[in-house]
Amino acid sequence: MHIIPKPQQMEILEGVFTLSDQTVFVVDPESTEIGADLLHQLCTATGYHFLIAAFPPEEGDDSIELDMDESLTGLGAEGYRLVVQPHHVLLQAAHPAGMFYATRTLLQLLPADILREAPVPGIRWEIPCVEIEDQPRFGWRGMMLDCCRHFMPKEFVKKFINLLAFYKFNRFHWHLTEDQGWRIEIKQYPKLTEIGAFRKETIIGKTWQSDRPQFDGVPHGGYYTQDDVREIVAYAAARFITVVPEIEMPGHSQAAIAAYPELGNTGKQLPVFCQWGVNPNVFNAEDSTIAFLQNVLDEVLALFPSEFIHIGGDECPKVQWRESAAAQQKIRELGLADEDELQSWFIRQMDSFLVNRGRRLLGWDEILEGGLAPNATVMAWRGEKGGIDAAKSGHDVVMAPNHYVYFDYYQTEEQSDAEIRIGGYLPIDRVYGYEPIPAGLTPEQAAHVLGAQGQIWTEYMPGPKDVEWMAFPRVAALAEVLWLDPAKKEYADFSERLAQTLARLDVLDVKYYRP
Repeated sequence: MHIIPKPQQMEILEGVFTLSDQTVFVVDPESTEIGADLLHQLCTATGYHFLIAAFPPEEGDDSIELDMDESLTGLGAEGYRLVVQPHHVLLQAAHPAGMFYATRTLLQLLPADILREAPVPGIRWEIPCVEIEDQPRFGWRGMMLDCCRHFMPKEFVKKFINLLAFYKFNRFHWHLTEDQGWRIEIKQYPKLTEIGAFRKETIIGKTWQSDRPQFDGVPHGGYYTQDDVREIVAYAAARFITVVPEIEMPGHSQAAIAAYPELGNTGKQLPVFCQWGVNPNVFNAEDSTIAFLQNVLDEVLALFPSEFIHIGGDECPKVQWRESAAAQQKIRELGLADEDELQSWFIRQMDSFLVNRGRRLLGWDEILEGGLAPNATVMAWRGEKGGIDAAKSGHDVVMAPNHYVYFDYYQTEEQSDAEIRIGGYLPIDRVYGYEPIPAGLTPEQAAHVLGAQGQIWTEYMPGPKDVEWMAFPRVAALAEVLWLDPAKKEYADFSERLAQTLARLDVLDVKYYRP
């Protein structure tokens, strides 16, 4: 059975169930929308017009049945049961998310052409008989997509989300603001997109690391309207994926400062940043800037129902704060020890703001520096140490260590000039071998590890096909890491199943790397 992620429990039975134009489709009222989605896909690829029958099904029908069953609560909110017999397919779950995942597994049991958007003649649509009982290991199974270094069209964002749903991810971390572009419409501050969403050119290759950077001279930009955001959030929600927005602060903020110079520390009119790397231009710590960003977050909260709101917090150089009379005065007024504590104070303002609105702050592990905000959750990217420290101090953690889940890293040891990447080497077997619970944590501390996620930073991915090439099939490996109990993982078995997954990616028009 070529299912990814592999189910926790699966027994292969004798025989097959064969789809035909006589197949009866039965859906209980609580599964109507999920059933309609599955029915649409099956009808589209097969060309059949299935019979629709009232729930429950009658004896003797060759039927596919979706049954929401409260007795399966032991499988959790995302668990499911799938039984395929020669004349009956039964999908069961206690909650809608589990039922949706049951349908994703069913689609993987069919030939890859079941994913096509037009009828495919001449195929015998058989489903092998099997009994599956399944539930995920982690509650946070995420992927991050940076749409700031290079803007990604709305339709591709939706395609990416759909691919994540196929592999049972449930978080889409959407990186929306950066030095190189502000990508989300904020009604109160229109210059954020009028000015901040567009840069005049882009650095060529890795010349940003040299004394004589070279640029392509080609303007680049784009942003998502609030209607675009609502459409994407709804599209993800229909696939049981929560969209977690990231609004960067206090660093990685030059695009916003280009739009509103009073947010910076120098008073100078800056351009939207055209290079990569860590940038010294950061938000100032004035009360007016805090209010500005909280006004931004108010509009963000209205668009995203996610419990977690990511505020960045990473790679914030303190040079300008050390040289700023206003920043030094702020440090004295607040009785802070240094600029690290000033950043901690900055983050705490956002933490209390979000808590008062029923949300939770999420930030990269630099938010530990200077003292962690009381309600903050840490996303550990610089290895595992930040996550370990946060978990030991009683804070929730999402593991995102660069050496295991940064999919902007090279996939091969042959790092040629023809294919420039940010650096690093991350083959698929290393992704598959990752264990999100760090060694040395007690069971109580390990419970703070919500899960993990992969990252796609797009400095060297100018378009959707570049993203696909870097993401897949490593996304499939991470999906299994986050879903399957580690004792049941086996790389040789995964590699064998991967071959069929690649065939499905072909059908879905995904440009992927072949390990």
